[in-house]
Amino acid sequence: MYSIFTPTTGLWPGSGNDVDLEVLRRGSRSTTPPLLFVHGAYAGAWCWDAHFLPWFARRGWRACAPSVRGHGKSGDREHLHGASIEDYVEDVLRVASELERPPVLVGHSMGGLVVQRCLRHMEPAGVVLMASVPPMGLTASALQMLCADPPLLWELWMLQGLGPTQVNLSVAQRVLFSRPVEDRQLLHYAQGLQQESQLALLDMSVPATPPRPRDPELPLLVLGAARDALFPPWMVHATAEAYGTQAEILPDMGHGMMLDHGWQRAATRIDDWLQEQVLPRITSDAGPRVQGLPSSQG
Repeated sequence: MYSIFTPTTGLWPGSGNDVDLEVLRRGSRSTTPPLLFVHGAYAGAWCWDAHFLPWFARRGWRACAPSVRGHGKSGDREHLHGASIEDYVEDVLRVASELERPPVLVGHSMGGLVVQRCLRHMEPAGVVLMASVPPMGLTASALQMLCADPPLLWELWMLQGLGPTQVNLSVAQRVLFSRPVEDRQLLHYAQGLQQESQLALLDMSVPATPPRPRDPELPLLVLGAARDALFPPWMVHATAEAYGTQAEILPDMGHGMMLDHGWQRAATRIDDWLQEQVLPRITSDAGPRVQGLPSSQG
């Protein structure tokens, strides 16, 4: 067990002021770093549990996914629109601090931005950014959709303004998927959708320079989807360039890579990268370090 200090609040994770968080866990403890999956906007931990969590657990990884405050079955839903990206960072740091060793952080979309900002406070074992919010923010994405697919942008506004029950799912599915999904499956996923924090959306809309990891050799994988209607490949390449690496674009996949038809390809690429880049580094030295102040064991 280790602890991470969160300067945003000055509180130690696990204090009485924490929001109750839903955390889905699969797999048992092992000598390999745990995998901590962070969901995107409008979603919750459920999006990882559909495929990724059990898939990685079967391969020997301990996999977990929290729903950040106001999402899924986590608490503070009534204060959702006042939650900031930094609040979500605090939630992820808290869950990370409860793991037995520094995890590999895997963030999708908004979760990718949350993971990037976690780098200001900790040194994970590795980072995977999947269709992450790019350095130019959501404004560029909205302008692109306005020109290329106005109905899609309208449905996103409907989701935010009126909730998922008012969304035309046949249009909205283009946000997540590379091809049509059967109605039963689409309705199942739609039940997990929700509004997103207005404050968090505003935070994501502003262009920002991505935080640099404290360890310049931190293993980092940037994945994008060739048919992503929200963050197309050129935006993913911009994210990778900000970190001095090369993006990998998965063909014939949409934004929701953990749920799309080819989700196994995304999972396999991450697993291969873990075997090639993360595990050799863990076994060759003392392992990744967690930055922060000494603390009592939690």
